[in-house]
Order: sequence, then structure tokens, then C-alpha cells
Amino acid sequence: MTEAPTTGRPEVTAFFEPRSCSLQYVVADPASRACAIIDPVLDFDEKSGATATRSADALLAFIRERGLALDWILDTHPHADHFSAAGYLKDRTGAPTAIGEHIVKVQRLWKELYNLPDSVPADGSQWDRLFADGDRFRIGGLEASVMFSPGHTMASVTYVVGDAAFVHDTLFMPDGGSARADFPGGDAGALWRSIQRILSLPDATRLFTGHDYQPGGRAVAWESSVAQQKAGNAHVRGQDEASFVRLRTERDRTLPMPKLILPSLQVNIAGGRLPAPESNGRRYLKIPLNALGDAPWG
Repeated sequence: MTEAPTTGRPEVTAFFEPRSCSLQYVVADPASRACAIIDPVLDFDEKSGATATRSADALLAFIRERGLALDWILDTHPHADHFSAAGYLKDRTGAPTAIGEHIVKVQRLWKELYNLPDSVPADGSQWDRLFADGDRFRIGGLEASVMFSPGHTMASVTYVVGDAAFVHDTLFMPDGGSARADFPGGDAGALWRSIQRILSLPDATRLFTGHDYQPGGRAVAWESSVAQQKAGNAHVRGQDEASFVRLRTERDRTLPMPKLILPSLQVNIAGGRLPAPESNGRRYLKIPLNALGDAPWG
């Protein structure tokens, strides 16, 4: 947990979740002390099937200790490598949840893959608000806007809050390059265009990424700037759309699927809600077999 120094701009505090290398953020208005949570993690151990709320509770403890008021619980996209804690935090705080409006496309795709019943809605109603490209909202006195950023997923959005932009898995730190685009509904060309749109923001804009895999074993990092990304991003500098798509596609062929993609999407298309308990009181995840292509040994 590290807080970026700030005067007259959003206070951004990052929380690193090491199991999935995820960054969660508390974004606060220094004047009103209102805040938003972005991309909270619900802890899950795939070996035991145990869930826990340690990561989400740490966010709530920080908000309480700092005397902040929670205005929003925001997800940038339906994550493929961890469970969202949006549902849990909504239950604890009553704060509204939000995600990009194209989540309905992801819901429909994965509802078919999971063969979920008609009783499971695919209309985005699991969130309080579905943001369209260009929508504006407020975090206390801070104005925030939504930038549709597809490519990694069909539903990805970037939240721009003052001089800070939360770019989820579109851009990593410059030495980490960019996110993969080979999940169902992903598109490397759309990812390139989303990156260019983000890099059209002012050079001094602070960019906060959704993951850091610590290339070369360096310390965890999460903040860069538009200028730094333009000058040094390992996948973007010196590329055009065609060469980027080629680079991204070739790289994605070498990557295994995230180990939690099948458990995670079932939870995350439901707004971070675990499946309902069955007759014995237990909850069960449904795993479609042979749904995502060949196994690594194929």
C-alpha cells in the first residue's frame, strides 16, 4: 500500500494483491474526502476452493481510517484472473457499483459457454450503472469520465479522474508492454486503437495499470505517464497498428490461459457475486470443459 503525494488532484492509493499481481485503487477527492474503489479483489484459493475478503476489507479499513466517504465501486472490465469484490463491497457499504455498458456482450458470450439458465440475466442488471463511452460522473468534487477501451475484452473502459487515468489491462508499465488480446471477444487491432486513444491524453496524465508482473524481478510498480508510455513502452514504441497486431498475436500464442479464467468469469459476469447456494447450502462453480481451445500439450 503506497499513497501518491498529491496537491489539488486525486489522491491515488494502490493496493497490490500478489496472488494475481493485481492493483486495486482507492481514488479520493482531497477536498470533499469522497472516494471510489477501482478493481477490488475477492480472495480465492483455487486449490482449496476457499474464498476470503482480506483484500477488500483492507480497502474498507483504509477508507475508514482516512475518514473517506465511498461514492463508487468501479470495475474496469470483467477480470479473467481474479474474482471481483464489487458485490461484497456493495453489501458492506451500499455504494453503487458500475462497469462499462458492453459488459452485456461479455455476459451473453460467457452465459452460452457456461450454459447458464434463463434465470441468469445477461442485461447488466447486476450493476447499479452501466457506463457508455464519454459518460461523466463525480467523485465528490472531482469530475470523472469514461473512455471505452476495448481489445483486452469487449467491455473494457478507462476511468479518467482529474489528471489520473485508470487503464486496467490495456497498458502495463512501459517495461511490461500491453495486455493480451486472445480471450473470447478480444481483438488486438481494437487494443492498439484503445492504446492510441489513451496516449492522446495530455503527456503529464498519470496512468495507473491493473497488473504488474514485475519483469526481471524488479519491485512492484503501477504508475507511469502518457509521456513515459510513448517514449518507452516495450510493445508500442516504434510500432504501427499492423506491426503491433502481429507482435501481440504472436506473443499471445505462447501464453497459457490464466489459471482462474473459468472460475473468475462465472463470478465476474455476475457483478462479483458467487453462485447461489444449492440445496445443501454450498456454492458451486461450473467449469466448461474443452471450451477455450487446445490444452498446453496439444
